[in-house]
Amino acid sequence: MLILIAGPYRSGTNDDPDLIQENLDNLENMALPIFRKGHVPMIGEWVALPLARLAGSSKMGDEAWNEIQYPTAHRLLDKCDAILRIPGKSKGADMDVKVAKSKGLKVYYHLDEIPNVE
Repeated sequence: MLILIAGPYRSGTNDDPDLIQENLDNLENMALPIFRKGHVPMIGEWVALPLARLAGSSKMGDEAWNEIQYPTAHRLLDKCDAILRIPGKSKGADMDVKVAKSKGLKVYYHLDEIPNVE
C-alpha cells in the first residue's frame, strides 16, 4: 500500500522552526516502520515543501504556500491506499482523514494496525 502519514506539521508551533522540525521528525519517524512492513510511506510535506519553494513561497502561510500545502496531501490521497493519522492536534491532518474516509481509504491510528506484507 501507499500510505500517507498525517499529523501535526505547523500546528501548535507558532511557526517556530525548531518545533516545526520536531513535528516533521515525528511524521518521518513513522516512515521506516511502514516501509519495513512492506508498504510505501508518503508525507505530504515531502512533496509540498519543494513545490512551495519553486512557487516562490518565502514563509509559511504566504500565498504560494497556501496554494500548495494542503492541496498536495489531498491530491496524494487520490493515489494512496491508506492513511496513518499520528497523534497530535492538527486541523490539516484531521481534514486529510476526512478526505481519506470520503474516498473509502483505510484509516489507521497506530502502526500496529497496519498489516505486514507477506
